[in-house]
Amino acid sequence: MALDQSFVGRTYPPTDPYEVGREKIREFAEAVGDANPAYTDTEAAKAYGHPDVIAPPTFVFAITFKAAGQVIEDPQLGLDYSRVVHGDQKFAYTRPVRAGDRLSVTSTIEAIKSMAGNDILDIRGEVHDEAGEHVVTAWTKLVARAAEEA
Repeated sequence: MALDQSFVGRTYPPTDPYEVGREKIREFAEAVGDANPAYTDTEAAKAYGHPDVIAPPTFVFAITFKAAGQVIEDPQLGLDYSRVVHGDQKFAYTRPVRAGDRLSVTSTIEAIKSMAGNDILDIRGEVHDEAGEHVVTAWTKLVARAAEEA
């Protein structure tokens, strides 16, 4: 059953702040195999002009995808998450994520499309710091595969 087009434009409340820690950044950089010293060494980050270590660009996926859970779990939307695959991910940064940031995410449904029985859901996550300044926008595309015919 196709998702309800009236949900396009619906915005969900901001998440509670997520505090970005140096150790989480280091662990993430190691996990993705990125040895950039700006991710692990405060002095190296400062040499690049940052006040503290910064996170790799895809680090923010963890908090934006968790925030998208508000959309995914919305019972009125009716998304069958057991049929969902991750279709695409994009980021547009105003500035890097830094250790010590307290970030909140506001999720908005940007588009709902139906193709060959599959529902395609585009979610925009606006990430702001504690001062309300924009840090990054993340776009997540989810594809809910069509139910198999009996």
